[in-house]
Amino acid sequence: MERTIMKDLLKWRNRSDRKPLILLGARQVGKTYILKEFGRQHYEHTAYINCDDNEMVKNLFEPDYNIRRILLAIGSITGVSILPGKTLIILDEIQELKRGLNALKYFCENAPEYHVAVAGSLLGITLHQGESFPVGKVNTLKIFPMSYEEFLLAKGQRQMYDMLVQKQWDVMASTRSKYIQSLREYYFTGGMPEAVKKHLDTNDTVQVREVQQEILLAYDKDISKHAPTNEAVRINQVWKSIPSQLAKENRKFVYGVLRKGARAKEFETAIQWLLDAGLVYKVERVGKPGMPLNCYADFSAFKLYMLDCGLLGAMNNMPPALMLLPNKMEESKGNFTENFVCSQLHNCASLSIFYYSKENSTQKVDFVVQHDTEIAAIEVKAEENLQSKSLKAFHADYPNLKCIRTSMADYRQEEWMDNVPLYAIGNYWD
Repeated sequence: MERTIMKDLLKWRNRSDRKPLILLGARQVGKTYILKEFGRQHYEHTAYINCDDNEMVKNLFEPDYNIRRILLAIGSITGVSILPGKTLIILDEIQELKRGLNALKYFCENAPEYHVAVAGSLLGITLHQGESFPVGKVNTLKIFPMSYEEFLLAKGQRQMYDMLVQKQWDVMASTRSKYIQSLREYYFTGGMPEAVKKHLDTNDTVQVREVQQEILLAYDKDISKHAPTNEAVRINQVWKSIPSQLAKENRKFVYGVLRKGARAKEFETAIQWLLDAGLVYKVERVGKPGMPLNCYADFSAFKLYMLDCGLLGAMNNMPPALMLLPNKMEESKGNFTENFVCSQLHNCASLSIFYYSKENSTQKVDFVVQHDTEIAAIEVKAEENLQSKSLKAFHADYPNLKCIRTSMADYRQEEWMDNVPLYAIGNYWD
């Protein structure tokens, strides 16, 4: 399946100052597939090694960091000629190898002509723990679940994709029913590549949901197997609470939902573990939309969203019909749509994402984002209810800032606000 991150990988390949690449992303978002496909399309050879529970490579870096010896071993194990600039070396699940991450420093310093890319489903946790991380000696990229745009490509809807990328608003308005139908399919399947493939192969909601449940089970096993014993219970509590946290009117994460009397310091490590594993997005509050937004962040107030709307539906055991048919998601449609928008915004690497709430007031805005030197407020509407009281109040306080309402309605510009279709929100800043 076509992924837009391919263009970023190609830029990495062609950099004059290229360093070994670390590809970060949650389990089953497509890291291995895209690296192999990248090697197939842009190199003469690909030397792929899965380092997880692999006896042949478990001691690869332990004797020393002699690159000549290491390259000889990789060539021998894979049966592939290791040629500078012509072979892509892929070390998957590299965090399982002792001294594996630190070895990248020596590839950078002593053999920069070789192209090395590494990945791992829990690599973010390893990096956060600072285990021999080669600071300044690597390039990094993040890969997320497939976006709605990538979903269109997977369905073979290239023309719809092109119109979306080119922002042909008038033409899209004439075919809006097709965009919305594909969006509702995406609501159900989400962007996990295996779930998307199962949807395209079978068109069977039962089989798609089975795939999603298997992915959730794999995440549970990761927590049990890899999380510190004293943190595993708390990590599970946070993870399982996300649907109920989002169901609250203001979506703000409340520790009391986890356990009566629970306090922030008890769960900070658990939340960080989920962030490092790529399973959740953390959106912090700003009380003032100043530039840069990060300077106005209130780190004690935040929302947690799941990495994928399809997995959120599966965790909620939401009947597929509620997502596939219009106006069926009643009480849950607001938080579900907000999670969808959050995941699409995170696919935009150029955005810093927060939410806004006014001190001592009920006034709030779902998202406030920074793109270069521009700040924009975003209000999320699940259908075509175009009342925007909160956004209007925000505009009255900050008339010079951009305001966006995203809904099922067509694109249109008003004097004080742009209405952007939900199916176009992830592509709006590209």
